[in-house]
Amino acid sequence: MNEEQEKQSSLIDTTDCLEAVGVFRGWKNFLFVIMICCLLLLQASFWLVNTGYVKTEDAAKSESPAVVAEEPDQISEAAKQVAAEPNQLTEAVSQEPQQPKPQKTSPRFGIKFEHLAWLVRFLDFVLVLTAILYCLTMLFGLKVSMVGRLGGINHICRAFFLSLAFVVLLLPWQRFFAGVVSGAMYTPQELSSCCAAAERGGIFGAVLHYLRFTGYWLLVVLLLIFSQVRSARWAKAILRRLEVM
Repeated sequence: MNEEQEKQSSLIDTTDCLEAVGVFRGWKNFLFVIMICCLLLLQASFWLVNTGYVKTEDAAKSESPAVVAEEPDQISEAAKQVAAEPNQLTEAVSQEPQQPKPQKTSPRFGIKFEHLAWLVRFLDFVLVLTAILYCLTMLFGLKVSMVGRLGGINHICRAFFLSLAFVVLLLPWQRFFAGVVSGAMYTPQELSSCCAAAERGGIFGAVLHYLRFTGYWLLVVLLLIFSQVRSARWAKAILRRLEVM
């Protein structure tokens, strides 16, 4: 009688743990899709600014035509002529056809840097939130596997540490330890300043620039994909052990 009760209780515990694994599996897949989309949009924002399709405020100011100041003597002479012959000036102005005002050129794709800056800030917020939740989901899945003895501990442990490394490398550490270490995330001000400085940095500066914004991003994406693959193997190992598959 006691053996049957123990078997029933263990079966109930295993079923509960399996349901918890299903919940964690669904949430981690959902968070993974959100993070991949945010990372792709973040990389697209970098290329839009780096290639010049979206002009930053500094670049727009530098490209605006400068007003050439006239010499003081010429200005005074012109003022005297205008004061001496006001009627002739007004008649000449009235007779001349009015030239159309130059239209302001709109940015390419209709995207301004202000809109892109707002998007980058929003993506940074979503990435921090989802990355922490993703790492916690892996941790809870590891605990459920150990408590319920579901198996697949090797895969879920590797997935958890890969997700932890992903979170550590993703966070913007340059905001706290400037000049020491930096994360894969960046602010709009950092993006505009680095893209402007890369044009004047030469070949070595360009290499560091692309390693910072593309190579670092690729490393973070690979860590996230490897963690997701390991967690998928963990779920399959659990189902295979319980003879569900």
